[in-house]
Amino acid sequence: MGNTARKQSANLSIRSDLLQRAKQNKINLSKTLEQSLEQILGNRDREEWLKTNQEAIEAANKYVDRKGIWSEGLRQF
Repeated sequence: MGNTARKQSANLSIRSDLLQRAKQNKINLSKTLEQSLEQILGNRDREEWLKTNQEAIEAANKYVDRKGIWSEGLRQF
């Protein structure tokens, strides 16, 4: 995501077999953890947004079901 936040050290525990395989495959653990956390947190943010806005989304969908979309008569295709 290109975040420029400063890096911070963290002590982690990982299964020894996974650590060994990651080292053998030259996997950057810090980068992998950051990418995974961004994905997990992004998914949680989306879930929370959908939960928070569920009522408005349902209302908008019902409106469109009843009245159609505003541009319905403007389509050229």
